Amino acid sequence: MRGIAVIVVLVGFFFLVNWWMLSNLQDGGGNLRGKDRVVLNRTVRSVPGVRSKFPKGKKAQRVMYGRLLALASHALAEGVNKPEPKDLWMEPVNHRSRWTPCADQFNWKASEGNNGYIVVSANGGINQQRVAICNAVAVARLLNATLVLPNFLYSSVWKDESQFGDIYQEEHFVNYLKADIRIVKELPEELQSLDLEAIGSLVTDEEIMKEAKPSFYLKNILPILLQNRVVRFLGFGNRLAFDPIPAQLQFFIQKLRCRCNFHALQFVPKIQETGALLVQRIRQHTARSWLIDHNLFGPFTVESKAKREKDIRKDASRYLALHLRFEIDMAAHSMCYFGGGEKEREELKAYRAIHFPALALLENTTKLPSPEFLRSEGRCPLTPEEAVLTIAALGFNRGTHIYLAGSHIYGGNSRMAALTRLYPNLVTKENLLSPSEIGPFMNFSSQLAALDFIGCAAADVFAMTDSGSQFASLVSGYRMYYGVGKLPTIRPNQRRLADIFSRNATIGWKVLELRVRKTVKEYKLAHVRPIARSIYRHPRCQQCMCKLD
Repeated sequence: MRGIAVIVVLVGFFFLVNWWMLSNLQDGGGNLRGKDRVVLNRTVRSVPGVRSKFPKGKKAQRVMYGRLLALASHALAEGVNKPEPKDLWMEPVNHRSRWTPCADQFNWKASEGNNGYIVVSANGGINQQRVAICNAVAVARLLNATLVLPNFLYSSVWKDESQFGDIYQEEHFVNYLKADIRIVKELPEELQSLDLEAIGSLVTDEEIMKEAKPSFYLKNILPILLQNRVVRFLGFGNRLAFDPIPAQLQFFIQKLRCRCNFHALQFVPKIQETGALLVQRIRQHTARSWLIDHNLFGPFTVESKAKREKDIRKDASRYLALHLRFEIDMAAHSMCYFGGGEKEREELKAYRAIHFPALALLENTTKLPSPEFLRSEGRCPLTPEEAVLTIAALGFNRGTHIYLAGSHIYGGNSRMAALTRLYPNLVTKENLLSPSEIGPFMNFSSQLAALDFIGCAAADVFAMTDSGSQFASLVSGYRMYYGVGKLPTIRPNQRRLADIFSRNATIGWKVLELRVRKTVKEYKLAHVRPIARSIYRHPRCQQCMCKLD
């Protein structure tokens, strides 16, 4: 009888702890602001960059997975002294072959650029601009044209006046690609005064279909170039196909894209230095001599700085980088429901009316799929709660250092409560860097994104919550190119995860762990580039990397 009584007490205690965790999580993180957290020897009051959408005194964000979050908390508390899964920090590797970077190797003559000048005005954020630059390099070679150093259009969304030289090293870009194409910093004086629109030399994105074939440029753009000596592309995002490309063009077009993306585009010294400092603090001054570090940091490699530090630790301080794509525009556009009740529905509907009027009109005039259906089909962005459940189920222990990329999470601190409470060693660039260190970047979203790029690309594991994000695609491709199979990326299958989490009321934690790990393992493996897929995301192909059997 005494043994039975003990069991009853323990079971009762377990449910009491779960109830307590659930009630705290549903508080929306109210205690988070009132207590200081010490993360990596730096004091942090809350996670900067996440703004609460709830006025003081009103009920905070609801939690969709209260029971599972309580189980996750209990599992993390129990697993303090348990070893993590052996393959947690590793990329599944096919040992029969290995891919190594080799886009720096080439065997062709440089293009003389005699047919005229190509000017590219790239739009969007840093990710769209990067793709536009790489595609422009390939098109310049295709048309035997001289490329003018790309410029960036000002966007009322991004509100960033940064130009090419504020983000990338101009001299390195020009010199590295001089064996491929001719690049100049500005148009010749006699061409600068031309009205390009009036003479028909201004080509917008509307005039070029997405994933246009090389034949389009040879047929439609080359005649304009030969007649007017200059063509300006306004926008020029995903305007060059990956496949199909004629065999005689396939090699140099893909090779040039890789040479540009992985070698020619190097961040300016101030971004390299601050990025190195950011990563150094996450790793707690632990040195790591990897190819990707030297590429990202240049002369400011973490290794060289760490050798001068007295507190170098023998054991590597690993960290997980998390790109949490859950801003209000993403939430509103998805048409999904995230557990915030009527207030959330009204807020997202009002946002759609302003920023997505076509979608709002459709919402008011057409019967659209229900939020439940959208979630079951994997068409809803992962919430912070779903992200933390995935991380916990994979086996990352409570002490894991997590670098959070991005900012302005929809729902603010209340939405982030589960993530920050279950993983207290979570940091952002805003609390890793002092005000004076991050100050020069604060009014430039593209330069801040460059710091996030470095923090994610250099991480021991990178986890994305939106497989369609261009930022996540570029980061994962960069890690695949330079990581030689040692820098894994966690890619979500949102449909499968939605099915798992939909069983919130009944599923046991052990079963959830098994299902999440099986799902993630399948999509953790880095494959050879599939046909028609982005070479920036999937660089493992003969035109970009070399296969060592």
